[in-house]
Amino acid sequence: LFLGNGPSGICLSYLLSGYIPYFKRESLHPHPILQRKLEEAPGVSILDQDLEYLSEGLEGRSHSPVALLFDTLQRPDTDFGGTAESVLTWWHETDRAIPHLVLGRNAPGGAWHSIEGSMVTLSRGEWMGLPDLPFKDWLKQKRRGLRNNRATAEDIAQYYQHYVMKKGLQKNFRCGTVVTSVRKVSAESISNHAQKDLQENCDSLWSLNEKSMEVFQVDGFFKTVKGDKEPFSIYAENVVLATGTYDSPTWLGVKGENLSYVHHKLSALEEAVKNNSIGIMSDPVLIVGAGLTAADAILFAHHCNIPVIHVFRRRVSDPGLIFNQLPKMMYPEYHKVHQMMKEQSAACAGPYECYISLPEHHVLSFGKDKKCVFQDKNGYQKVYKISMALVLTGSNPNLSFLPNNGVDLAMDGDQPVNPKRNPIDVDPFTYECTQEKGLYALGPLAGDNFVRFVQGGALAVASSLLKKANKNPP
Repeated sequence: LFLGNGPSGICLSYLLSGYIPYFKRESLHPHPILQRKLEEAPGVSILDQDLEYLSEGLEGRSHSPVALLFDTLQRPDTDFGGTAESVLTWWHETDRAIPHLVLGRNAPGGAWHSIEGSMVTLSRGEWMGLPDLPFKDWLKQKRRGLRNNRATAEDIAQYYQHYVMKKGLQKNFRCGTVVTSVRKVSAESISNHAQKDLQENCDSLWSLNEKSMEVFQVDGFFKTVKGDKEPFSIYAENVVLATGTYDSPTWLGVKGENLSYVHHKLSALEEAVKNNSIGIMSDPVLIVGAGLTAADAILFAHHCNIPVIHVFRRRVSDPGLIFNQLPKMMYPEYHKVHQMMKEQSAACAGPYECYISLPEHHVLSFGKDKKCVFQDKNGYQKVYKISMALVLTGSNPNLSFLPNNGVDLAMDGDQPVNPKRNPIDVDPFTYECTQEKGLYALGPLAGDNFVRFVQGGALAVASSLLKKANKNPP
């Protein structure tokens, strides 16, 4: 049972539906050591090989060895600007399929349906693709090209829905579901209960393994077309957490943050412009944060000629700042924001009108009169009158359905789960939670924050579940 139907959940569903990857015999991988390893067992699927052995020595933009492995098998030289074809071939072996359900609030694609459709992705378009259906091939069918090699959120959301249909996975997906609780129960306590389920006659779906004395009980409700809530309980031996992190925007925790003019989503700015409640003559919009969402907000405001005050805690030259990690050629618009941040501080007027940058500042309070108080690193305070505030400092996963909000599963068991600072602690080659057997975590929850790298986690989970189900060939 998977919770979450974004790219991680879709990719895992594909692998568990009996689609098995093999090394294409005539292929040549640019990594000579990996090529030699792949040639050692050409007739054995990647899922049945030793993932730790195959991924040893690989380097790239992810900390996960399996993520790097699956990425380089699908896009062998993409980091060097190459377009070499995947060295994988896919076989549909229906006898190796594992029955599963994928639960999600929205249509397949997860949070991609909640992002403003015209937003351009950070990643190159081809990196957003899922196995055995290249994203650029799908775009070509729509007679469209990639803008600067990148895609819009709307394209990606549509592609993920198309992928589920094209690969025949829709029977495994249940959309409009909200999970309220996941807990371990003893197998005996449930075997006598009628299993109210999302699927009729679903009992056959989970043939309870007599040896496993505990199973997961997953409770929640299904939203019907009429808007009613139908409760359900499902029992599963294995549960995969793939719910992403788009749920709860981070709050600063300062006085006045709950006032009506303080927002935590970029969409609030788009709405305000659409309603003409802010415009060229308004007081400045305050944007807090120095990540890509804050940059998107600045670009949007700049495009609409709306004045901006931009506050962030870091130095402009801080190597941890995302702008200092992006190649200029590929991301000209983000490079422009970074330049504005550097050149347009309140201390010295720069060439950009309608924008003031306040590096190494933080918000002390928001007033009812829309006056906002900031403090710099030396303790000096400034007050600005603003029209609205956007606090865009990241988001946290909502794991309220887990005991203790999932804190016990994290790397640091005293802190909430956070995709960048405190992900769920998983085995790097199975993605099973170290603190709870049978529970797996994928994607941002496990620290994999890019679509191209969440797929390796799906490979690891599928490999582990096939071993558990004894569906591995001899």
